[in-house]
Amino acid sequence: MKDIFRDKVVIITGASSGIGAATALEFAANGSKVMLAARSEEKLAEIVAKIRALNQEASYVVTDVCSEEDCRNLVNKTIEKYGTVNILINNAGISMRAAFDDVDLKVLHSLMDVNFWGTVYCTKYALPFLVANKGSVVGVSSVAGFHGLPGRTGYSASKFAMHGFLETIRIENLRKGLHVMIIAPGFTATEVRRHALLADGSEQGLSPRKEEKLMTPEYVAHWILLGIKKKKRNKILTWAGRLTALFQRILPDMVDKAYYLEMSREPDSPLK
Repeated sequence: MKDIFRDKVVIITGASSGIGAATALEFAANGSKVMLAARSEEKLAEIVAKIRALNQEASYVVTDVCSEEDCRNLVNKTIEKYGTVNILINNAGISMRAAFDDVDLKVLHSLMDVNFWGTVYCTKYALPFLVANKGSVVGVSSVAGFHGLPGRTGYSASKFAMHGFLETIRIENLRKGLHVMIIAPGFTATEVRRHALLADGSEQGLSPRKEEKLMTPEYVAHWILLGIKKKKRNKILTWAGRLTALFQRILPDMVDKAYYLEMSREPDSPLK
């Protein structure tokens, strides 16, 4: 893929760990110029140093995607440094774990601010350059964006919103050559579950899943690049996710029951 991605300028949000960090390393290994964005300057600096130690090109901008001005600044700094943007990876995201009956609505606001508005802000300011380059905009999503997940109202709502937004961006730019992809990994071994918000807005701390058995960030990163190469529209990385996307249209009641059963089996499940 080096011939495809060599010298392409790539912005990646949520790039301080997990899928974002792995994707930055993957793009850099394929010759791209990578701009990393996240809130933790220390973690960003570590990853950029690792990339530069391999004689690959990377920079970072400390960014809170909840802030429109931060997202505008991220794009502006990328243009100052590299002159353009070819690919935008909207990866920044947070999760939650609480029944809607119990949840403080500030939790849902937080999920929408990061997962939805972060995507909107970054896409808004990068879009003119992406369109000019016939580039790619990617939303890192979840099966929760195809079918509601119990105990994850804010997460599902934000991912459904992301899907609707990106699908509309795709349609509006059909004649301009812009590529838009939504990628839905399965459960991936990242920090997202440890930082998931509980009903009162505090972080969960411990993951309810066996992280060592989950999909790796590197696997997801590989498929992000491959999906862009192949100009995929939607890329769902698990058979369970693909079946969900299919059966939620023809047997939605069955999918409801399957996800209720799945989520209710988690340790300390919020489902009663």
